[in-house]
Amino acid sequence: MDWLSVLVLLSCLLQVVWNQPALETTEVDIDGGIDQDIFDINEALGLDLFEGDIKLDRMQERNSIIGDEYRWPHVVPYVLEDSLEVNAKGVILKAFEQYRLKTCIDFKPWEGEENYISVFKGSGCWSSVGNRQQGLQQLSIGANCDRIATIEHEFLHALGFWHEQSRSDRDDYVSIIWDRIQTGREHNFNKYDDKTSDSLNVPYDYTSVMHYSKTAFRNGTEPTIVTNIPYFMDVIGQRMDFSDSDLQKLNQLYNCSSSLIFMDTCSFELENICGMIQSSDDNSDWQHLSHVPAGPNTDHTNMGECEDSGYFMHFNTSAVAGGSTAILESRILYPKRGFQCLQFYFYNSGSESDQLYVWVREYSDAHPNGTLRLIEEIKGSPVNYWQLHHVSLNVTSKFRVVFQGVRGTGLSNGGLSIDDINLSETQCPHHVWHIRNFTDLLNTSPAGTAGKIYSPPFYSSKGYAFQVGLYINGTIDSPFNLGIYLYLISGANDDQLQWPCAWQQVTMILLDQHPDIRQRMSNQRSVTTDPLELSDSSSNYFWDRPDKVGSAASFPNGTTFMRGPGRGTSAFITHQRLRSRDFIKEGGVYVLLTMEDVSHLVSAQPSVPPTVVMNSTDSAVRPTPIANTTTTRPTTRTTTTTKPTTTTRPTDKPTAAKTPIPTLLVTLTEKPEMDTPESCPDNPCENDGVCVIVDRKAVCRCPSGNNWWYMGERCERKGTTQENTIIAVSSTITVFVVMLIVTITTVVCLKKKYSKGEGKEKAESLSLEENKTSF
Repeated sequence: MDWLSVLVLLSCLLQVVWNQPALETTEVDIDGGIDQDIFDINEALGLDLFEGDIKLDRMQERNSIIGDEYRWPHVVPYVLEDSLEVNAKGVILKAFEQYRLKTCIDFKPWEGEENYISVFKGSGCWSSVGNRQQGLQQLSIGANCDRIATIEHEFLHALGFWHEQSRSDRDDYVSIIWDRIQTGREHNFNKYDDKTSDSLNVPYDYTSVMHYSKTAFRNGTEPTIVTNIPYFMDVIGQRMDFSDSDLQKLNQLYNCSSSLIFMDTCSFELENICGMIQSSDDNSDWQHLSHVPAGPNTDHTNMGECEDSGYFMHFNTSAVAGGSTAILESRILYPKRGFQCLQFYFYNSGSESDQLYVWVREYSDAHPNGTLRLIEEIKGSPVNYWQLHHVSLNVTSKFRVVFQGVRGTGLSNGGLSIDDINLSETQCPHHVWHIRNFTDLLNTSPAGTAGKIYSPPFYSSKGYAFQVGLYINGTIDSPFNLGIYLYLISGANDDQLQWPCAWQQVTMILLDQHPDIRQRMSNQRSVTTDPLELSDSSSNYFWDRPDKVGSAASFPNGTTFMRGPGRGTSAFITHQRLRSRDFIKEGGVYVLLTMEDVSHLVSAQPSVPPTVVMNSTDSAVRPTPIANTTTTRPTTRTTTTTKPTTTTRPTDKPTAAKTPIPTLLVTLTEKPEMDTPESCPDNPCENDGVCVIVDRKAVCRCPSGNNWWYMGERCERKGTTQENTIIAVSSTITVFVVMLIVTITTVVCLKKKYSKGEGKEKAESLSLEENKTSF
């Protein structure tokens, strides 16, 4: 090989390397009046989809969930691209919380993993099926796809699931009417045999969030899918939440033995009362009963509908003296996050002075027997119905939840009752709207504005006042639906607030009152205030001050205020679905409301959840500890070490006179208030990095794209796929060139040396050289 050949070879190699490409009072209806409850909005609008909402790999027409190569790890890396609408980003993060609550599947911001899901705003809502092992895998949440069940649906595709009506046995349960399907859309109704798709031995599920509705891709007014059992015609196509079978299949496919952030549930149906214990530190007991003469007449779980069942726990205050207590403690629980939400139903048939205290007993090496910390005090006039309560906890060590009933001084005919307890490591809703006479309103209200009701006023943590309106029997254009709309209203803090209202996301949840939080299929919608959005009829900003863009209104007590324009949906939920589950109990419904700041999601890639930050982990099941990054963190309370008789109520409650609490035989301590900033006061991050607070320290979340990323403590260094490829190849070429030069130099020198020697020496040298080259 001469020098010219070497140079030509090097030139070719360098050219190949350097030419390598990078690796790859107006109301606005957010649904346009389309009934999303029974049909995906992308399908209803006829948007350009791939296999309905499945994107096919054209190199392999039949992707399959059969095969471990299509499984994701239990912690799925993701990126929320900046193309997504801000409201969609917030809803996606809420969908992740539902996965964590009901399965062992977790999601974490992408940090360089080989395969990850990149969520962007494409044409409609679609996803590939399973892990395609292709690095960046796209999932589209397009316009009008930003509802939680639609997002759950698309991520179920990504996790490896086809549509329910694509099962190999689907013809036993539904009939596809092919001549009613839009031309060119027939492939959306493909059926996959049992060698391609595995039903995991779970019965066909008409209620699956993965099932199409009867109107999917129809070319007229007749249904394209007809259920073989007529009852299920209006059941298929629900987009509320996972069904029980959806969860059964997902948990089976990924070998989930438990949920990540679920902790406990108890409806007291069994005599073991869910492992709860009667304390020895009291002088009365809670009783396991099915009814009480003074009320409640039934439990909250079954409402008397099931014979020989339906139990709750009751402390009979009418049979004990004033000051008597009854203490019921949960089993020991082990938190993974630093916050929890306790939810339960409470019935007071005793005295106005009777009280229920909620404590946590926290265990540590220093206090192996536990220390008590007061969380909430509940009191009020006796009522003849069950009331829903939420209590935010902030426990970081193993603990028990303690319910302490205290007999007051007034006349009691009954006592205190609790039922349907749920504990999860989630954030509690900020507000609860209980509509007690809902059944009567449903039976008597006219359609349209005449049948519309408004919630009481609520305030967000930032001070914005808002209100929710419900069309009980739908709008004139959308009857037989429940319509829901959000309004900003004039409030006491308007002069101190930022206007137009910027990036506040309000989530409105119609609660499914199933006793087990994991089996609920609540219906929810989120609306986010875009400060630059203009009203259709004027140049005013839609979310500007209500006294500027709103109209006069009045509360039932006659107080006047200004109500801004509303945004929501006229097709929140159909009346048929409203009656199908436990949305209505005792004739009433609950609407849970939360308003939180999502401004950090305006431009954040990889994304940061609105209420939590997931630390990097290689764990396959357990989530990492999570730090709160918004103003909705659990409230910490002032430290005291005293007996319960002198303990003050939580600081976020108004002060009121209290009945003394008898001393418990434990030490009461309350944790000190943490002076933790909600966000970084000065952003130290460079190159558009996002600063968040993790463990009370500023941490930069660096931006990244498909082929580039920033790194370092301040996102000061940029890396690219092309640079990494060039560095790797250049290193290989450098080694090759050095070795080649050494070899050529050696050969040339030896030839010159031995060409000047005598014949014998030359022969010996050449013989030696031959031996070397043949070695």
